[in-house]
Amino acid sequence: MGEELKGKVAVVTGGTRGIGFRIATALLGEGADVFICGRDEARLKAALAELSVKGGKQIDGIAVDLRSYESCRRFISSAVKRFGGLDILVNNAALGVFKPVDQITPEEWDEMIETNLSGVFYCCREAIPLMRQRGGGYIFNISSLAGVNPFAGGSGYNATKFGLNGFTEAMMQDVRYDGIRVSYIMPGSVDTDFAAAPGSKPRETWKLTGDDVAKAVIDLYKYPGRALASRIELRPSQPPKKK
Repeated sequence: MGEELKGKVAVVTGGTRGIGFRIATALLGEGADVFICGRDEARLKAALAELSVKGGKQIDGIAVDLRSYESCRRFISSAVKRFGGLDILVNNAALGVFKPVDQITPEEWDEMIETNLSGVFYCCREAIPLMRQRGGGYIFNISSLAGVNPFAGGSGYNATKFGLNGFTEAMMQDVRYDGIRVSYIMPGSVDTDFAAAPGSKPRETWKLTGDDVAKAVIDLYKYPGRALASRIELRPSQPPKKK
């Protein structure tokens, strides 16, 4: 029987919508205290209001720019101050700009690298000592099948996800003897508003949902401690057939 989540403290980056919001919801449903962040203050407030219906006082969060180390440090320290410690870190926040290399601006490139890679490093760097103090913990990095499958127009996003996979595998070996487990989840096509304006496209029922990814997080956490599923590829079981 795996370890239960009741009373554990979890932080989720990008928890205001999409996959991160569903992960936060699932963690609350398992009895965890959850602290989220998002870059947009208004969206954060709306997400917290919705999550509080389920989680009550077990949910809180602040607005954070993950491109800033100081902002990430404030995020982690605020979670610890609010809930008394840290057991689970879910690095979910990411963004993608999908253009040929010569059309990506240096500013767009920097934003992807700083959000998708540097922000993960900053949060992990702050979280690991806190987890050691508690005798262990679990870090989940939400990657993508774009971290193993390059595609035209995806150079910047591919670079961040390939990098995230390598970072995660090395970190797993750094902390395994501290009782800290590390896994990364690589979803394929997920039906969210990622890279699109909310409500701008119809739902695609063949795709994965945020709940599918959230279930992977919960199941991995409950897996027996002697075994580590360090890498999960998650894809739609029946995508449209190629003509």
